Amino acid sequence: MTDGALAPGDPTGASPGQPGTTRATGPYRPGYELVAEQILQLIAELELRPGDRMPTENELAARMGTSRTVVREAVKILSAIGRVRAHKGRGLYVADDEGMLGSSRWGGFFLPTDLDHVYMLFEFRRVQETAASRLAAIHATPAELRAIGDAAETCRQGHVTEQVALFDQGDDDFHLAVAAASHNQFLVAAVREARRLQRQSSTIGLHGTVGGHAAEAVEEHLAIYRAIRDGDPEAAAHAAGVHIDNTLQDYRSEIQRRVFG
Repeated sequence: MTDGALAPGDPTGASPGQPGTTRATGPYRPGYELVAEQILQLIAELELRPGDRMPTENELAARMGTSRTVVREAVKILSAIGRVRAHKGRGLYVADDEGMLGSSRWGGFFLPTDLDHVYMLFEFRRVQETAASRLAAIHATPAELRAIGDAAETCRQGHVTEQVALFDQGDDDFHLAVAAASHNQFLVAAVREARRLQRQSSTIGLHGTVGGHAAEAVEEHLAIYRAIRDGDPEAAAHAAGVHIDNTLQDYRSEIQRRVFG
């Protein structure tokens, strides 16, 4: 997903089914991506908790009708996003690094294929980030303003040079810098965790395809930065809300493209 900015310090200048199959109503998705989703669903169905041992790779392959190689690739994805831990010689375990929004606190695993959960996450982000931006406009120090500006510039550079990883890094840094400038540690933790879950939904659910909103996101970051710099809490909150709403629309458009082709 892209969220979305200029000079450093002052930026004003296949559906569920057999792995590897092609969906009738959408583009091809790699087998390991489908298996990753199925493993998450299995964890929920078996009511496994963080720290519980999972079926072996061979058992997962047999259960899902695929090869151990595909399962291993799926496990790599789930390990990267903090859902599974692979211990050499000991097997697979449900990750115990739950974070603030982990399963034991929020009643069930966050499944990136559940669109209702994804849209709820956007609603949650909107509440967090409008509040963080409003408070940042009141409390931001000069050093914190520079951090927000630098992150916005990194994001902009990633966009103009078509370096997705750089854009994503700047995007993460921007939102976390705004949260830090709110001087509310609960908001910082909430923003960080919600963005982690947002990345999870993109990594598995959309396989990194969302990104049409990048150019607009750069300008939206600039609007947020300016409002915070100018000490205008309501303008900052409004700009943050517009940014999240437009990011959600980008996500919805990609879902529609996948479903209706």
